[in-house]
Amino acid sequence: MITKKDVEHVALLGRLKLTEQEKDLYTKQLNDILEHFQFLERLDTENVQPTAHVLPLKNVFREDWVGQHISREEALANCPDRDENFFKVPKIV
Repeated sequence: MITKKDVEHVALLGRLKLTEQEKDLYTKQLNDILEHFQFLERLDTENVQPTAHVLPLKNVFREDWVGQHISREEALANCPDRDENFFKVPKIV
């Protein structure tokens, strides 16, 4: 059970300034949420398969294939600064 003191502690951690009415409201709302979860714990899930998502989703990937690529020289042709076969960029720390 969530107490008003719990709500005050979380508000302090979140640097929230709550009125007394808000503290009472949030205490009631959080306890209502916990009560709902207690109801869900009583449901019979014996024949329910575990799942990570409620919809039957699958990842769609394209096939990898080797295609036409530009040469290293073409890639570096417009490079403002290079070091042999590499782009040269400013050091960022």
